[in-house]
Amino acid sequence: MPSSKDGIMVILSSPSGAGKTTLVNLLSNQDNFKISISHTTRKPRPGEISNKDYFFVNDVEFKRLINNQEFLEYAKVFNNYYGTTRTPVIDNLNKGKNVLFDIDWQGADQIKNKKLDYKLITFFILPPSKEILFERLSNRDMKDKLIVEERMQQFERDVLHWINYDYVVINDELNNCYMKIKSLIDAEINNGSKDYDPKYIRSHVEKLTS
Repeated sequence: MPSSKDGIMVILSSPSGAGKTTLVNLLSNQDNFKISISHTTRKPRPGEISNKDYFFVNDVEFKRLINNQEFLEYAKVFNNYYGTTRTPVIDNLNKGKNVLFDIDWQGADQIKNKKLDYKLITFFILPPSKEILFERLSNRDMKDKLIVEERMQQFERDVLHWINYDYVVINDELNNCYMKIKSLIDAEINNGSKDYDPKYIRSHVEKLTS
């Protein structure tokens, strides 16, 4: 039975290009925080290291893991599968490690629906504007305009899921965004006061979706 000595789960989700992976990496530099490494069928991006950034597998291996019910969550995103295996996550939580998840809204929903006996805090990261998101995607190894357009269209759908998260944070300036997330996690763990303005977030989402 999980106890107060167990770790907590922290999920960061965002539309493609909003910066969740960079933020997860920054948060993992804190003591006692570990990143949950996902399996994926997509090809490595330049600079990505197998078994550190992702476990890169083929479709056959991924489907074997699905059939064996080894995933805590999995989803198909942009024609590739991504998934989190259960055992390493539970092992870390039971050892008192806090586990960080860099997953999309589909995976976040699945983990929430599992109703695991561990504290869970969820964050949805948004860009300051659609123009800035377009700029970031265009500069991120995506010289193909079709890929950027596909991700911008997906953004319109993904952004609607902000309402299902505990907190929405705008990634305007990376360090400010990181400090905001860190202070909200600290407040959740220590029952402290939270600097969070839901009305401001709602108006920002309205701007992004108008």
